[in-house]
Amino acid sequence: MWLMVVSVPLLSAVVMVISCYSLTVASLSRRALAWALRRVRGVASVRSAHAFVFSNCVHGKADSVLETFDLYADTHPSLCISPQTAEELDAVVKRVRPSRVLELGMHCGYTSVRLLRLLPPAGRLITVEMDPLAAELGEEIILVAGFKHSQFQVLSCSSAEAIPALHSFLESDNGTMDGLDLVLMDHDPQEYLPDLLALEREDLLSAAGCSVLLIYRNQRAEDRREILDHIRRRPNSYCIRSELYSMLEISYKKENQDAT
Repeated sequence: MWLMVVSVPLLSAVVMVISCYSLTVASLSRRALAWALRRVRGVASVRSAHAFVFSNCVHGKADSVLETFDLYADTHPSLCISPQTAEELDAVVKRVRPSRVLELGMHCGYTSVRLLRLLPPAGRLITVEMDPLAAELGEEIILVAGFKHSQFQVLSCSSAEAIPALHSFLESDNGTMDGLDLVLMDHDPQEYLPDLLALEREDLLSAAGCSVLLIYRNQRAEDRREILDHIRRRPNSYCIRSELYSMLEISYKKENQDAT
């Protein structure tokens, strides 16, 4: 009898633990499946977009490459940013007039070409893409658009791996490091805040000022909450310049550590 008295609540606890474990495993499995499906669809989209643009654009003409991407997006699922976001991006680049730009999330190379065509002759783009195939095809699109390797650098790795290694790419001829004037994040929104903190920690953002553009393809409030909270806690360093449907522009300026 005493064994039954002890066993019943113990059995209930075991069932509860198994149920919670099953739910956790099921949740993780769904997330893993969703991630795998996104990767497969993303790779297929990049392949298809690359083939279409490569075959139909005028090689050596950046505007023709962008127009051909737009034609593709009219009839196919595409990883390109929307026309409205593209116009807003152009406006920011023309206003900021950056020389050193970091792009996190290259995808098909559309935004890379869009950025490069507005940089000054001595400007430089560093673009980071975790998927090796997307990085390879995106780099080919940049070359097809008429840009030289001296104007850009493609890093095929995660943003967490790329950021600590950026110092060597930003060194000037006299050995000093030039900070980033513009950062575009279009990878995983959950990595936006960690990557922004890493850029700060590595002292990679220009002390004179840097514009940080965050692209949001899924309009979920939780995607923005953490980074907005961080910005509001740092009013001496950050301010929100503009907040659009799919793009958030943040202005950064390094705090004066000597200020009292």
